[in-house]
Amino acid sequence: MSTRFEAPLVEWYAASARDLPWREPGVAAWPVLVSEFMLQQTPVARVLPAYGAWLARWPTATALASATPADAVRQWGRLGYPRRALRLHACAQLIAAQHGGVVPASISELLALPGVGAYTAAAVASFAFGQRHPVLDTNVRRVLTRLVTGTEPAARSSASAAEIALADSLLPPAAERRAATWSVAVMELGALVCTAAKPACELCPVATACAWRLAGRPPAGLPRRTQRYEGSDRQCRGALLAVLRNAPGPVPESALDHCWPEPEQRHRVLRSLLADGLAESHDPDLIGLPGDRSAD
Repeated sequence: MSTRFEAPLVEWYAASARDLPWREPGVAAWPVLVSEFMLQQTPVARVLPAYGAWLARWPTATALASATPADAVRQWGRLGYPRRALRLHACAQLIAAQHGGVVPASISELLALPGVGAYTAAAVASFAFGQRHPVLDTNVRRVLTRLVTGTEPAARSSASAAEIALADSLLPPAAERRAATWSVAVMELGALVCTAAKPACELCPVATACAWRLAGRPPAGLPRRTQRYEGSDRQCRGALLAVLRNAPGPVPESALDHCWPEPEQRHRVLRSLLADGLAESHDPDLIGLPGDRSAD
């Protein structure tokens, strides 16, 4: 089934894809893994400067493994979802300890790394090592579901068994990186053309064969409700973490008072940061980032 879609889509990708550093020919597996961690729920435009700065500081897993978790959280800055920094740091430590500092190539070994799930493992195995695995992010799920079934994908965070089977059925052979190129081309089409809100079907290289377009572009079900950010616990977490990141070491808990006006919410969020490992308590009555050297 892949043959009729593969050629026009790959041709479009060669002419239209964004020039992104983690897609450069011969890029190593560690930069690919870093990019996949950073791109989780974060736009490419925000990732690009953070990605460059991160790899300039820690060009290998071994280099990051020698740093502290506090170093990783500080370097992560305002990229969002900072637990990713802790997981990437733990990932680097395991790669350094068990794999000689080299990112493993097998799906099973990738899945054993902290913070690496089915999507990230498939992405690294495919994009870094040229293997044949379905790589199903939100964009790919939307493109393939529209293209073949004529419907919108269900609003779920992970791919269903049916979506995985569909993606696998469309994968070209692994030879000459065809499967990897196909996967990144589908991903790019979903990011630039077959978008969720305003798909540009007139620009799509496979529009003439798209079941969704031929069906009149039927709408999806009820849209998912988005959580308000202003005043949320997530915003509070960011405010507290900003204080800890900008301090040279652990600070008195009272130093957090000025950054969030609601004391009950501030204390609740601080407890969640401590439970998540993004902050640590230090005697006497000090709060800091995890593993902060200044806490000794």
